[in-house]
Amino acid sequence: MTVKIKVYSDFVCAFCFLATGPLDEVVKEKDVEVEWMPFELRPSPSPKIDPRTQPRVMEAWNSFIYPTAKKLGLEIKLPHFRSYTHLAFEGYQFAKEHGKGNEFHHRVFIAHFQEEQNIEDIEVLTKLAEEVGLYQDAFKKALVSRKYREMHQKAIKHAHQEVQIMAVPTFMIGDEVIQGFTSKEKLAKAIDQELEKGNENALDGLQCTVDGDC
Repeated sequence: MTVKIKVYSDFVCAFCFLATGPLDEVVKEKDVEVEWMPFELRPSPSPKIDPRTQPRVMEAWNSFIYPTAKKLGLEIKLPHFRSYTHLAFEGYQFAKEHGKGNEFHHRVFIAHFQEEQNIEDIEVLTKLAEEVGLYQDAFKKALVSRKYREMHQKAIKHAHQEVQIMAVPTFMIGDEVIQGFTSKEKLAKAIDQELEKGNENALDGLQCTVDGDC
């Protein structure tokens, strides 16, 4: 039985990027299918901020993000500005439709938090798409025409109104909801519990008939 994990996240969320560490480890060991779900922390036209000018942001990075990244073996840099992510998510919808959703999602994370690339720039996104095996001309055309705008907006509406996501990352594993950065052990426990429920459900209704069929 494959367990499906939905992860609500934003490309500019450092805690979401850190969460890829434990999640990737679990994926190697468990039969799981991960689907990244869009969420925008500061959608356009919210004012852009330089995280380095925000004391609370700097405190979070110095006290938790940098130490946790080091512990996980993840390189991470504090970006100079927080990009709008709607175009990156529209690109993600294209990638997902063409079988490269998770690869593109990971590549955008790396571009933002390790390479300090501008992930709201269409040229940058097109290059990233090509790197994961997507046809760059079709990808760029889709972003320029905003082909996936409505699909992305529906995904955002779903996150806010249907499942009422209030913070990211949020993991949904069956009926279990885990909000915030979490450990590999907690993810594995939730997956195992979901597998147990699946096994129990598989036994429900098994019976022998009066004809002797078992």
